[in-house]
Amino acid sequence: MWKHCRVSFRRLMGVLVAVTLTSACGGQNAAPSVESNAEISPMARNDNALAEITTAGKTAPFSAEGLKRLEARVAQFVADGDAAAVNTVLVHKGQVVQYAQAGFQNVETQTPVSEDTIWRIYSMTKPIVGVAMMMLYEEGVFALDDPISKFVPELSGLKIVGPDVDSEWTEPAREPTMQELLAHTAGFSYGFTDDDPLAPYYREKQILGSPDLDEFIHRVSQVPLLHEPGAQWNYSVAVDIQGAIIERVTGQSLGEYLQETLFDPLGMTDTGFRVPAEDFGRMADGFMVDPTSGQLGRLSEEQISGFGVVYREGAPLFESGGFGLASTLPDYARFCQMLANGGSFNGRQFLKPETVELMRTNVLPIDQPLETPGLLDDSGKPGTGFGLNFGVVYDADSSPTPYGQGTYFWGGLASTWFWIDPEHDLYYIGMVQVFPVAAPVADFRRITADIIYADLER
Repeated sequence: MWKHCRVSFRRLMGVLVAVTLTSACGGQNAAPSVESNAEISPMARNDNALAEITTAGKTAPFSAEGLKRLEARVAQFVADGDAAAVNTVLVHKGQVVQYAQAGFQNVETQTPVSEDTIWRIYSMTKPIVGVAMMMLYEEGVFALDDPISKFVPELSGLKIVGPDVDSEWTEPAREPTMQELLAHTAGFSYGFTDDDPLAPYYREKQILGSPDLDEFIHRVSQVPLLHEPGAQWNYSVAVDIQGAIIERVTGQSLGEYLQETLFDPLGMTDTGFRVPAEDFGRMADGFMVDPTSGQLGRLSEEQISGFGVVYREGAPLFESGGFGLASTLPDYARFCQMLANGGSFNGRQFLKPETVELMRTNVLPIDQPLETPGLLDDSGKPGTGFGLNFGVVYDADSSPTPYGQGTYFWGGLASTWFWIDPEHDLYYIGMVQVFPVAAPVADFRRITADIIYADLER
């Protein structure tokens, strides 16, 4: 059993209010501490309601009992051995309703997890790159019906794979478009699974092991598409291609562009493709679940690099738009708050509200399920689709999940996740480091959501 301790959340975004939670390490209940920063007007909403929640248990809209259940369940993930460390935050109307943390970011040194812990966010990189793409869209750099080859000529003339390895590749009816690239319907793949017809090609070309984005594009250009453009949804290297497009149209590296347009303006000081040497000790340990025993096994840095990303400075640099970033909970919360604000943060408009709405609008046929680790549940559900670089709940009434209408979300390979619910004006972020996301451990995403929405609906 991992020891755990819950502490006050002092630094989330540097602007959200802070609440001192009760100690799980034997201390007395602490008086609530509420702080605010008047400089950040989009974040300075409903300060008094937060104080009421934490002191008198009034509904605004959560109860003290519900929040205690949520906090206790986060700690239980660690106590039960489902994760060595967990870091979560629930934000409603721009206010921190609950921050919870449990476990150790480094089990060898017994360093507790904190708001400064750095997490490998893997596919939670995708929404960030998606926002960067839509900033270029708003600038008129591309149209949604533009062919991808307009920006990446190497990807013109791609053919479609045959039904078996001996079959000839066939010509598609047309080239894939930018919208299809943003929606994972262009015909690309990841080659992860043995039943994927493109798996042998992706493995042979070592596409995800490319040293840089130019070589990545060269390798992708040598393999076929999985299906006709627009015919179906398939989780893919599409966002890495978006990263290459960003580099080509801006003349900057992907990392430079994200730093200039998103990380610096949003104050995401600990997010990037590389972790400085002086900060590397803040990275959370990674764990793999033994499929036989169900126990967590700590991974070495070399083993973690086998998942396709090396974060140390000086390592070969492949700035993967699909899975390459490391971040902290406060940093990712700033990104989520910008989206929850309709594209604005700290007086700056990053995206127009209608562009955010476009990104979170389902573009798939309503009968097409999603099957991917990025989902909030293990498999596709009715009422769940995909927009532009976000999964979306487009019909909450038909969905067996608890999320509100229009909720948009994604997750990462190491089991991190987030969702933003515009119907209830709230979002939730969870950081853990358990590989893979479908490991036989507790369903972090659904368990916490069920508690949150049960409290909302009481």
